[in-house]
Amino acid sequence: MSDLPSKAHHPAGAHTSAGNRADGHLSDSDHLAVLGYGDSFERSMSPWANFALGFTYLSPLVGVYSLLAVALSTGGPPSIWWIVIVACGQLLVALVFGEVVSQFPIAGGIYPWARRLWSKRYAWMAAWIYICALIVTITSVAEFGAGFLASLFGLDLSRNSTLFLGLGLLVLALAINFSGTKWLARIARIGLFAELIGVIGLGLFLLIFERKHSFSVFFDTMGTAGDGSYLPVFMGAAVAGLFLFYGFEACGDVAEEVSNPARGIPKAMLMTIFVGAISALFSFGGYVLAAPNLEEIVAGEVADPIPAILAGSLGDVGAKIFLLVAILAFISCVLSLQAAASRLIFSFARDGMMPGHTWLSKVTDGTKIPHNALIVACTAPALICVLIWFNDGILVAVTSFAILGIYLAFQMVVLGALRQRLRGWKPAGPWSLGGWGVVVNIAALAYGIFAMVLLSLPGDSGSFFADWIVLIGLAVVLVAGFIYLFTARPDRKSDAPEGDAIAVAEAIRAHRAKLKLARAGRGRFPE
Repeated sequence: MSDLPSKAHHPAGAHTSAGNRADGHLSDSDHLAVLGYGDSFERSMSPWANFALGFTYLSPLVGVYSLLAVALSTGGPPSIWWIVIVACGQLLVALVFGEVVSQFPIAGGIYPWARRLWSKRYAWMAAWIYICALIVTITSVAEFGAGFLASLFGLDLSRNSTLFLGLGLLVLALAINFSGTKWLARIARIGLFAELIGVIGLGLFLLIFERKHSFSVFFDTMGTAGDGSYLPVFMGAAVAGLFLFYGFEACGDVAEEVSNPARGIPKAMLMTIFVGAISALFSFGGYVLAAPNLEEIVAGEVADPIPAILAGSLGDVGAKIFLLVAILAFISCVLSLQAAASRLIFSFARDGMMPGHTWLSKVTDGTKIPHNALIVACTAPALICVLIWFNDGILVAVTSFAILGIYLAFQMVVLGALRQRLRGWKPAGPWSLGGWGVVVNIAALAYGIFAMVLLSLPGDSGSFFADWIVLIGLAVVLVAGFIYLFTARPDRKSDAPEGDAIAVAEAIRAHRAKLKLARAGRGRFPE
């Protein structure tokens, strides 16, 4: 375990007690200084906007729309219960992340957390996996959003229209991100309201006015198990939840742009899970109960059932209005993904851990955003969009590893946190689980392993490539990452702190104790 950050990592004048809060916890600037960094960003994002960022990244509207047909044709209406199961599992992960970000409120999330909990090499692999998964996720959301745009404007969804509309979404999100954190926060809030209208509002409307089935349908397998056991079928329908509940970590990616992040970000993460689960349940349940041809959907005879459900329930005008709301949600989703990816790239580069780190770690003087990292977060997905234009068959291949990669990166942080706890780490952030920390950490790791096993299960199409594509995609990313890590040795080029969770916790407590004594001596700190 390394020592605390040396003075070489502290910008001149960064470590000051000015602005420490009356509750005895460190000010945002002091907290960063203890971690070895000075203020680089403008703290203009409110806790509400921070929650909106994570929620629009999670995007129940996008997730449910994408997964409804697959989930129903695999496991029937009971597949809705995977939303509850995965929400509970990811809530455990979010609780662990909450304690970590409360002690380490640093831009970039997954990378700096893994570094401070374990080592530079460990963090490099976690960040590499997560960056690749994020880039691919941005691409897939832009590609799918292109279909909504084409429907709204009455365009044929061809290879050309998908390419240009998808690139348009990427560029629009980049332009908004370039305008600064305040505009990112504004659009995230607009996206939040669009999501809530599109999932909870529409879900309630369908449940109340357009219901064609009883609630008992959610316990009706509708023949999906055939003559065998339903358990394997139900496990196969886990996609209904597993592909939905991530994005809450984006709240921590922008930690240096949020006021009082050590307290606010853990709460924003938990709100993202809670509201996301409620929204997804209303949306998924509403579509199922309002479907006039539910048996055909479960039988796999309807590839995209939602447009027909909307047209039958809302009429053509109502369906168009929903499309507009959905497009706002897609824009906000791409925007949030780009922002999260750029902050991760910036954090990676700030520690000198990737090629072009000097260029990628620059922050603009005016808007205080990592504009070069944002360019990469837009350009890389755009290039993949062009590759898909040449061969649309590779879309499944390039996206199939993304969710497993994200879950793996998550669990690398969870494992690192458990390792530090077993070595004596007691998180020192103002948001803490107390004595429940170890129990929750172990449960989160167990859930994560269970989820990754489900995501890794091969298909049964008979084609080796198609059945094993998830693991093949992840293997390619892992091999490429290890080759670069052990040939270029980026970890040797960085002297930023690593594996210092225990030492940082002690330093934070010591700083708070000194502050308390100083204020008590001046008669200003209430005992």
